[in-house]
Amino acid sequence: MSTVLVLNSGSSSLKYQLVAPASGEALAVGIVERIGEASGRVKHEAKGEQLVRDLPVPDHGAALRTVIGLFDEVGPSLAEAGIAAVGHRVVHGGEVFSAPTLIDDDVEAAVRDLIPLAPLHNPANVTGIEVARELLHVPHVAVFDTAFFASLPPAASTYALNREVAAEHGVRRYGFHGTSHQFVSSAVAAHPAVVEKLAAEGRGPETLRQVVLHLGNGASASAVLGGRPVDTSMGLTPLEGLVMGTRSGDLDAGIVFHLMRRGMSGDEVDTLLNKRSGILGLSGVRDMRELQKLVADGDGDARLALDVYLHRLRKYVGAYAAVLGGIDVLTFTAGVGENDHRIRSGVVRGLKFLGLTMDPAANEARSDEARVISARPGGTNLLVMVVPTNEELAIARQTMELIAG
Repeated sequence: MSTVLVLNSGSSSLKYQLVAPASGEALAVGIVERIGEASGRVKHEAKGEQLVRDLPVPDHGAALRTVIGLFDEVGPSLAEAGIAAVGHRVVHGGEVFSAPTLIDDDVEAAVRDLIPLAPLHNPANVTGIEVARELLHVPHVAVFDTAFFASLPPAASTYALNREVAAEHGVRRYGFHGTSHQFVSSAVAAHPAVVEKLAAEGRGPETLRQVVLHLGNGASASAVLGGRPVDTSMGLTPLEGLVMGTRSGDLDAGIVFHLMRRGMSGDEVDTLLNKRSGILGLSGVRDMRELQKLVADGDGDARLALDVYLHRLRKYVGAYAAVLGGIDVLTFTAGVGENDHRIRSGVVRGLKFLGLTMDPAANEARSDEARVISARPGGTNLLVMVVPTNEELAIARQTMELIAG
């Protein structure tokens, strides 16, 4: 058996999974939290058991050394598991990287050079790469969140900004959550109900029109035609697009200048839009489960936050229906998309004019499997689906494919 250790380095956390790409099995899952704080915490789950330990974790080097120690102490042993490579999630590849890339010193330096495009994410990604290359002497591969959207049509990737300024500063729509959107849209295309639908209509897979909604604390939408993305909601940064847990999503750029003229600094506006807006800014809570509880209790601010959230979702689905010339499949994925049937029904309820329908029983049923939740799922009807995402498995498989040649 060959395995890949998938690392996702955040500014104060290190998430990891040991994955067997061939079977899709996660042999171990864990996270190191509160890196750099007075007391950190590590959670390591393997063989059906979870270990939680509080200990000082001064930096990412200490975090990864702790993780490696837990594999030795608790298992599974990295050596016995046949670790073949480390796959790194990297948020921003800019215009430099459009595919998984074997990491060497030059690639590491290039990812560091992209920090101005993702100042909240790429610094931690670089740190994780540096530390892992020092401690784990196997091939390392960078898998970029932006790679799937690197081939967006120019009409979708280009902002109506002065072209010389845009070229000088690398301003374009890059898109994010690409690993998830690619994994989910591929799974949709292979699903028996979708294959049946295309066959019934005498169409090939190159005509399949999908809208994928990746709804978690961060949220994004994509329009995918025949397996290739033609639009996505996030832009130069992960701030644009849908309403998110703490991010505003779309707003008038003039708001930034208005707030700065009223005395806020650029850093304060940045913090406001990325960390103090979205669901949190409107309701006081960031978690969708907490928001739903407040709505059920009659909280007016929470009700407005939910209405704004759903309005933006329906707006994007409708826009992407226009971009694609219609929709064959609308798919929900990620934490909220997979688990909150009220959000799914709230989106579809406003889109019946597109031919989208919902089977309430199928929608409310809990499952970890990819499934159809629309009414009349057979034949040529439009489909609504829930497809669990698995970014770690996608990274592991892309990593293994690259090193296997």
